Amino acid sequence: MQHLLFIEWLKIKRYRTFWILVGFFAVLLPLWNYGISNGIMKLGGGGKEGINVISQAYSFSNVWQNLGFWTSIFIIFLSILIVILSTNEYQFRTNRQNIIDGLSRLQFYHAKWLLILSLSVFSTLYVFITGTVFGAQYGDISYFPGKIEYLFYVWVLSLNYMGFAFILSLFFKRSGITIGIFFLYSMILESLAGKFLNWQTDSYIGNYMPLQCSDELLPFPIMDMVRSMLPKDSSAPTATIYVIVSLAWIIIYYITGRQKLLRSDW
Repeated sequence: MQHLLFIEWLKIKRYRTFWILVGFFAVLLPLWNYGISNGIMKLGGGGKEGINVISQAYSFSNVWQNLGFWTSIFIIFLSILIVILSTNEYQFRTNRQNIIDGLSRLQFYHAKWLLILSLSVFSTLYVFITGTVFGAQYGDISYFPGKIEYLFYVWVLSLNYMGFAFILSLFFKRSGITIGIFFLYSMILESLAGKFLNWQTDSYIGNYMPLQCSDELLPFPIMDMVRSMLPKDSSAPTATIYVIVSLAWIIIYYITGRQKLLRSDW
């Protein structure tokens, strides 16, 4: 397994696009949250005036959930990276070269999943480091680690998004088309379809769609606070259910991609 991951590393370590997209994620996530923590979203005015409505979002009670929500947006950069790295294998025929060099199709496939797993671990560790810094600065360190389970949700969400991007890459094999479909589905189609299903069935079935199930693990803190003030809906799925559904989708991605790779003509 380490050998397969090392091969992937040799492919990407000098690839500028890899460093640019990882850099976007690594820079924009803390920078965006720094702006929020310093009150770019205030009621009644800017600067020293106005009320910072989410000033408590960076204490250890809320920092993991808050950063997790924004990670669900910025993880798009790493998902696009997976699309580019995967489709490049088909566009430049390096997938065939890997086989000529001695890798089996399954080894080639597992190497990509190891890269996805590594990037999901990286994103989770990065959120942990960022959250620890923000929590120590804007909260009381004695409350560390707080609701640390949200870090696990970040890992599940990262794995889900990148796994979904990878499976699209295997089917469409062109970066432009795959990225377009990924954006169209993740930002528009799934949201509309999920809300329609919930409305038609008067249930939460739409929340179990591939990416939405992970998004539900990391709601925007203010919206979560508003929900907590409303009468509790006993039929609403729990976080545990959303985790199980998310992991089930990841397994489906793996099995579907494996079958596609083994049966298709390269």
